Amino acid sequence: MKKIVLLCLMIFSLHFAFSQNADKLNEVKLNIANTIAIASVEVGYERFVDFNQSLEFVALFNDRINYHSQKGSRNFNTNTYKLGYNYYFGEEYSGSGLYMNPFLKLRTGEFTETVRASDGDAEFDQEKVTDMGSFLIGVGAGYKWNFNDTFVLGPFINVGRNFSDEVKDRFSAIEFNAGFNIGYRF
Repeated sequence: MKKIVLLCLMIFSLHFAFSQNADKLNEVKLNIANTIAIASVEVGYERFVDFNQSLEFVALFNDRINYHSQKGSRNFNTNTYKLGYNYYFGEEYSGSGLYMNPFLKLRTGEFTETVRASDGDAEFDQEKVTDMGSFLIGVGAGYKWNFNDTFVLGPFINVGRNFSDEVKDRFSAIEFNAGFNIGYRF
């Protein structure tokens, strides 16, 4: 919760820092699909650097790799931070239409699960912890609708390559993320 409050304070301070410009070059967004479907909170900030280009920072709290569930005795305690570059192909207005998104991600945290183990004589439950700290590189694509240069929304999909051997052994080297962002420009 502290991280979410800190992120909100950072976004509002950026708003005041950049509010001197008449153009709306800043955008905050929430992946509403992840929040509803898997109880993860994915919030982002995007700063336009040119007519059709922007840099973005996204924080994903309670990340679930490839949408694995937390049923039974499995528990994700992970957060992911993404730094990306967006290139918009629409010529009508900046920051709308089809876009591509190469990115870098850093994941922190751990995954805990209870597994059945045996010592030869008896079976027992044992807690297994996987260090989820990893670095990812990937690319994404999406579409963004811009309403009155204030509200934006649109779907996206990302695919990334995980470079942690421990995470690859437990999960997969290739990771997917998709969703539907709603956002506000200022």
